Amino acid sequence: MADTPTPTPTPTLTDAFERERGRLRAVALRMLGSHADAEDVVQEAWLRLSRQDAAEIGNLAGWLTIVVGRLSLDVLRTRQTHPVASSTEAEERMLIVLDEAPAPDEDAVLADAVGTALLVVLDSLAPSERLAFVLHDLFAVSFDEIGRIIGKSADAAKMTASRARRKVRAGGRVPPAAGAREQRAAVDAFLAAAREGDFEALLRVLDPAVKLDFETAEGKVVLLGATEVAAGARRAAGAASRGVAVYVDGLPGIAAFGPDGRVISVMAFTVEGGRIVGMHGVTDPARLAAVEVLGAA
Repeated sequence: MADTPTPTPTPTLTDAFERERGRLRAVALRMLGSHADAEDVVQEAWLRLSRQDAAEIGNLAGWLTIVVGRLSLDVLRTRQTHPVASSTEAEERMLIVLDEAPAPDEDAVLADAVGTALLVVLDSLAPSERLAFVLHDLFAVSFDEIGRIIGKSADAAKMTASRARRKVRAGGRVPPAAGAREQRAAVDAFLAAAREGDFEALLRVLDPAVKLDFETAEGKVVLLGATEVAAGARRAAGAASRGVAVYVDGLPGIAAFGPDGRVISVMAFTVEGGRIVGMHGVTDPARLAAVEVLGAA
């Protein structure tokens, strides 16, 4: 007996799924921290939708979010049972979030700072904790829906998310609201001084022992000390004027985009005590190919 063919989805259903694809991929990527796993989960969600009677789905976006959440939870549980080394992808991954708010509050910082650094903390969470944190704090999924995914009541799901949130903050990867504003202010002051060629202003915002490392196609460039970094910033003032404010793996930074929307350069800043102590830049196309940009139109 021949296998029953998979029903061919209607164009309307296909279009509806494609409108959700970017958001679903972002959910899966933040849940799993792996581009390959995220793509697999989204593709599986599409296959399940194609076999579903669309008339029975009242809220397509919500239905797909629950399906992706359950699939991601299965992947996380499988990892716990059968760990798979993924250090190469983790090292290459870079998450850029457009900074559309001049002074992000604590929840916004917590939601947006899910880059490589925070993934280290997320990896320490139980699968249900990670799912509850990501879906609620990052994507505003209700605790009722989260409870359905993890097999708990809404109140229990809320407690799970709270426990995960405490662990994430305790991991030291997310600055408090005041710290986030202070960091962005220091970066803005540095960029303004660079654009104006104000050497003294650059020295005021740079820590005397600041270190800048830059990944280029030709190799890595390193500058040490405020004088060297300030001089380099004045020479690169044009690049600073073309950058837009972003968060790079949870750190304040700037990124420049080409006409096709791809990232052509990125710079992340580490700020302590109101001064910049570290800067990490990338223009290497091979390295930038691993960049994920969230918040783009």
